[in-house]
Amino acid sequence: MATVATRSAAFAGSLEQIGISVEGMTCGSCVARVERAVKALPGVRDVSVNLASERATVSYDPGKTDLSDIDNAIAAAGYSAASEEHKLSIDGMTCASCVARIERAIKAVPGVRDATVNLATEKAQVTALAGTSPADIIAAVAGAGYSARTADGGAGTTAQGDEERQAKAARIEQFHVIAATLLSLPLVAPMLLAILGINLTVPGWLQLALATPVQFWIGARFYRAGWRALKAGTGNMDLLVALGTSAAFGMSTYQLFFDHRMPGMAEPHYYFEAAAVVITLVLLGKWLEGRAKRQTGAAIRALMALRPDTARVLLPDGEEQQVPAGHVRVGHKVRVRPGERIPVDGRVLEGVTSVDESMLTGESLPVAKGVGDAVTGGSINGEGLLLVETTAVGAESVLARIVRLVESAQGSKAPIQRLVDQLSAIFVPVVIAIALATFAGWMMWGASLETAMLNAVSVLVIACPCALGLATPTAIMAGTGVAARAGVLIKDAEALETAHRVNMVVFDKTGTLTEGRPTLVGAVPVDGTARSQLLGLAAGLQQGSEHPLAVAVMAAAEIEQIAPAPVQDMRAIPGKGVGATVSGRKLVLGSSRLMAELGIVTGELDRTAKELEEQGRSVSWLAQISPDKHLIGILGFGDEPKDAARAAIESLHARGIATVMLTGDNAGSARAIANRLGIDHVISNVLPDEKADAVAALRKQGQTIAMIGDGINDAPALAAADVAMAMSTGTDVAMHTAGVTLMRGDPRLVADAIQISQRTYAKIQQGLFWAFIYNVVGVPLAALGYLTPIVAGGAMALSSVSVVANALLLRRWRADASIRP
Repeated sequence: MATVATRSAAFAGSLEQIGISVEGMTCGSCVARVERAVKALPGVRDVSVNLASERATVSYDPGKTDLSDIDNAIAAAGYSAASEEHKLSIDGMTCASCVARIERAIKAVPGVRDATVNLATEKAQVTALAGTSPADIIAAVAGAGYSARTADGGAGTTAQGDEERQAKAARIEQFHVIAATLLSLPLVAPMLLAILGINLTVPGWLQLALATPVQFWIGARFYRAGWRALKAGTGNMDLLVALGTSAAFGMSTYQLFFDHRMPGMAEPHYYFEAAAVVITLVLLGKWLEGRAKRQTGAAIRALMALRPDTARVLLPDGEEQQVPAGHVRVGHKVRVRPGERIPVDGRVLEGVTSVDESMLTGESLPVAKGVGDAVTGGSINGEGLLLVETTAVGAESVLARIVRLVESAQGSKAPIQRLVDQLSAIFVPVVIAIALATFAGWMMWGASLETAMLNAVSVLVIACPCALGLATPTAIMAGTGVAARAGVLIKDAEALETAHRVNMVVFDKTGTLTEGRPTLVGAVPVDGTARSQLLGLAAGLQQGSEHPLAVAVMAAAEIEQIAPAPVQDMRAIPGKGVGATVSGRKLVLGSSRLMAELGIVTGELDRTAKELEEQGRSVSWLAQISPDKHLIGILGFGDEPKDAARAAIESLHARGIATVMLTGDNAGSARAIANRLGIDHVISNVLPDEKADAVAALRKQGQTIAMIGDGINDAPALAAADVAMAMSTGTDVAMHTAGVTLMRGDPRLVADAIQISQRTYAKIQQGLFWAFIYNVVGVPLAALGYLTPIVAGGAMALSSVSVVANALLLRRWRADASIRP
């Protein structure tokens, strides 16, 4: 689509020049309209638009206008400036307020159209005007107090690098947890021994010596992150922890050095243990949380592990050479031995085998493969020795596309998360205000400075937006991961969230509920026409067509050794049939609707057509429309339902979901198939452009619709539905339109997808409920003095861990046995 815009200095350095790709221009008036719109902006010195290259060159003063203004001006003129996607890995995020701050910073960069930051994946997806520098976006992230780097490497490169960095960070975090625990144990030992009646006093100077490295070495991360947040004019979890523990540490230090007591008086109680233990518990919680978050990414790692590191390439002289898989190119011939993983996408040139594609499609049974069949990189070769011609490598392989799709879904943001982010943005300031009010309230109530300070510290420590920020993205990651394992690829989080509300599923018939391989089961000519003549004319009209019915006609003609009639002026009649000229006669082959529109009398074969339709057969009519109009004959086609279709419908009905068949086939045939499968409603005789209207009409009745299709003609209806699901056995157009791709032609996957969505949304609701309840209950208890800082710290750590662990339970999901007979 887009060519990247270029920038350069111009006019003595006071102006900048940028080249922008403009989409949608068709003529000279478009050029003039774009130039006028951009030139009207303040600070724009010159605009030149080239229609041939579809580029606009703009010289402007960045102090008076910016890329966003130019982008908006082009859009207001009725065109669009090309955009590009940037992916960033973000370091330093700790809670949901961090997410909101980074998104605001990125969106403030001129040229950025949208930005989505995911706390669980620690990734940012940025849509920006072409020409927006990634360095500017990274600088904006740094200005917000975090660090970022581009994550646009080749397939697997970025994921592997991120995994190594995460492993290193986990090791450092684990060391800090162990060190903090060892230093904190002597501080809490007196409390633990007191339960057993043992009185042990640790001198104040020793408490200070033990607590100081925990506070200022191991806990330095909280000060650094909190300070960055303050500089950015906001707050985060680290600031709350730093403030709370510093207050406890500072109060104890003051008591140690300045609270002079009479000789013989007992040493006062210090709160070094509170500060140290809170930091230890928070670090422990973050370490456990990190481990759990890494488990949510197991689906991506499992997919990446499918790709072999090497391949055996067959050289021109017949010798085999083992090379890195990344060095294989399209057209190379690769030898695959029994039991090995197939290293590339390709086509079988030699050999017969069975291939295990379960990790890609979720299908447990091996699939038979022979010469001419396609094989997918990452699948496991069975018992045969194969020679495979490479058809796709690297980023274009099926495995790489699946990984990108899962990564995109895991990095996207569900609609419910946007509300949570808005709440999280004001969370920290509100908590600090509550802590100050708690301190003031206790002092006014007549409590000691020590009591007021401890209760305020408890408020700061227990309040944590982490659980709020993690509830949705961790559930999305776990849900999309388990879906991919089952053969359901979810393109974005919105589709996953919306699918849980689906109460009506609309199926296309051919290729979705049926095998999609119709056969000719009847050819009945009118009196005076031979059957061979009917079939020859029909085959002539279907030459070159890839439509399933055309394939069936050509196959029947070949079996019966009937040569297709020579035709001229072939033309398609969209959604209705085809037309051509044969020996000066104009013929049409098509549906009953086409016959009615052309005024063709079908009376003598109406009974035959009805009988075929009652048997679930599709019918096509062959007629002459010039020099005179008359019927030549009728063709009947059979397309058997898929073995799993009835089980799929029964599974949906068991969940209270209504089913509809939407097809261009005739009413009798559609109703016969629907009755065999148990489908509730049938909408038949629908042209491709009418399918979208039919789906829209169902939505207007208050239904939440999932549309299932596999063909080009299903794309408008897929786009009109609330949730679109495409069979991977269908066309790329359908899969591009759909938010969910079913990796094999099994309609039972529809029920799986909906059930995964329902489970995932339930986990989101549970996580958000407990996160809100935790804060709603915990903060008042802390303010009223019912929680000590240590208990508050433990509760805060437990909240995030419990939310993530609950989301991980999704990984145990399996398809119901009831739909796997």
